[in-house]
Amino acid sequence: MLDLGFVRGNLELVEEKLRARGADPAVLLGDFRALDKNRREAITQAERLKARRNELSQQVGALKKAGKNDEAAAAMEETRALKEKLEELDKTAAALDEELRLALARVPNLTRDEVPVGTSEADNKVVKTWGEERKFDFEPKPHWEIGEALGILDLERAAKLSGARFAVYMGAGARLERALIGFMLDLHTRKHGYMEVLPPFMVNSRSLFGTGQLPKFAEDLFRCSDADADAATRGEFKDSDHWLIPTAEVPVTNLYRDEILDEAQLPIALTAYTPCFRAEAGAAGKDTRGIIRQHQFQKVELVKFTRAEESDAEHEKLTRDAEEILEALELPYRRVLLCTGDTGFSSAKTYDLEVWLPGQQLYREISSCSNFEAFQARRANIRYRPSEGLKGGARAKTEFVHTLNGSGLAVGRTWLAILENYQQADGSVVIPAALRPYMGGADRIVKECG
Repeated sequence: MLDLGFVRGNLELVEEKLRARGADPAVLLGDFRALDKNRREAITQAERLKARRNELSQQVGALKKAGKNDEAAAAMEETRALKEKLEELDKTAAALDEELRLALARVPNLTRDEVPVGTSEADNKVVKTWGEERKFDFEPKPHWEIGEALGILDLERAAKLSGARFAVYMGAGARLERALIGFMLDLHTRKHGYMEVLPPFMVNSRSLFGTGQLPKFAEDLFRCSDADADAATRGEFKDSDHWLIPTAEVPVTNLYRDEILDEAQLPIALTAYTPCFRAEAGAAGKDTRGIIRQHQFQKVELVKFTRAEESDAEHEKLTRDAEEILEALELPYRRVLLCTGDTGFSSAKTYDLEVWLPGQQLYREISSCSNFEAFQARRANIRYRPSEGLKGGARAKTEFVHTLNGSGLAVGRTWLAILENYQQADGSVVIPAALRPYMGGADRIVKECG
């Protein structure tokens, strides 16, 4: 969420940034100036009336003591009238305050100046490429054909169990998924210094508001029977309802919701494996083949909490940490800086890592690494206290942390990238050397007899 004072003082810049995202400021903010002016006027008027009421309360006692009962009665009558006016003003101010809060909750983060202006992924900027696309002496197949032929991917039985956009991994396919999770977590914890977290796979609506999924993206989430999507859309966020997590970013970021951290703790770097659940309401007809876009998939997530001065450097480092997984697996990829129209709601700047898929002859996103600056922290109320100590006898003022996150990596998409990049002419799949210790020493996947 954006800071109210910043929006008030930089409204034209905010509107310009929103238009660069392809959003209509009038739809998101309404008549912000009038709303904010009316709210402040109601608060100011209420404060004046409260001051007058306090003044009259003091006069009543003095008048009674002086025996001026008629004047005391008049002052008391004015006090009662002021009370009624104050109640109305407080209601007006509260209603305007709520309207302003909901308007700010709808507004996406402002993208950084270095983010290219554009309307779609066609306007994204490739800033780095790594690895060489493998040359085949046969026609490479897509992962769904490879997996089915090897008997390690069963989409038909998954549809019987759960419907479309689900997968069953069998035999070496299931083990490869598990191997990738262990490999990613080990690299991030042992080499990159992240602390591993195993969070709940269900969260409440307040957590989803904190990271920016609610209220805007309620239709893209799976909710349990106790979750009220209509209430969330109205801005009513609860601690007692449940939604399936769309990403580990939600529970891990909200670990510190409503807390004040010590500056000495920063930066905090956490990694988590979780399944992820997405309704993909806006993805009808997209990626219907294979496991590119699923309702349930596994992911290893990277989350950081930093000071504002460090967030740019930590964003670059987090992105490099994700890239090292691809490089260790020798999977060709490219880093892409997303344009304004393709940057996520909560992000100020996002790099996508896209892996090469020879069976489909295209690059596909396998990780998004984002700097949210203070946007999520303001929604989730995550602050830190500078370690400067006392200032003139008072404790240093708290500041909002900057939050960052990225996939390190999406496990299913890494799985399919291995199948497509390491497929052999005989139908087998070579296991990348870095994964063999996690696969019991096996160096390839072959179709098992029976």
